Amino acid sequence: MKPKAQSPITTDLSCEVCGQMPEPTKTRLTVANVAVMLPIELLVHAAVVETQLPYVAKVLVLTLTATVLVIWVAEPSAARLLRRWLHAPALRHRKRLSSAQSLWRARTILRDQPGSLQKITQSLARLDTNILSIHIHPVAGGVLDEFVLSAPDNLGERELLEALRDGGGRHPHVWPTTALAMVDGQTRALSLAARIAGNPAELPLAVAELLSARIEQPRPVGSHQVAGTSMDPATTLKIPTAWSGPITFSRPGEPFTPAESARAHRLAELAEILAHAPAPENR
Repeated sequence: MKPKAQSPITTDLSCEVCGQMPEPTKTRLTVANVAVMLPIELLVHAAVVETQLPYVAKVLVLTLTATVLVIWVAEPSAARLLRRWLHAPALRHRKRLSSAQSLWRARTILRDQPGSLQKITQSLARLDTNILSIHIHPVAGGVLDEFVLSAPDNLGERELLEALRDGGGRHPHVWPTTALAMVDGQTRALSLAARIAGNPAELPLAVAELLSARIEQPRPVGSHQVAGTSMDPATTLKIPTAWSGPITFSRPGEPFTPAESARAHRLAELAEILAHAPAPENR
């Protein structure tokens, strides 16, 4: 059998890993189902009511027929015929990301006072740079703002750093990134927590995936660090484990945020609890 050709919307929105489409919003899904089911319900009722069947038989026929038509006809038809409308919000979001000529991640420290964010937003807007997402982390001396930016293709790291400084940012950093930076961190952390719940030994790999970091191999006892290879503390994260000692992660050029450190430590606590939990008794 020849594989079914994918429609443009399926190609645009299907997951590269599992091939599934994103879930439409509940409101749109409800409206689509009602729009498809209502004509079917009216036709079935009109056809059955005119028959000479007993009242109980009519009720049974209507119930069974409507249920079968809804499951086998209405819902698949709604998903197929109204697919573009159902997934319109996701399509707009994907188009917005695809149309961005350059995507950057940026971090800078701002004063924790009114107007600070507005000032840096205006500074970036002067360069035609759009803020796609923002996360704010309290730190000593202010707040650490983390942005995902879409910028014109002719802008480089230097121009973005200058804009962040002009907007009042301190210690700014920028890195080229991809649309994967838009993945919700909390949802990703919960998915990895479920992975650790199934096997606590997955902790190092799960944390490395969560933080896009590298696992540092422990140095042998008595070995000395080579000169010039010291790691920046801001780009190094160490989490404790009860069974194998601390695990060190590094992400050169991209400091860990307090929120990322907290998520990693919570995953380590989960793994430790599960590793020491008593095995369930077989009954």
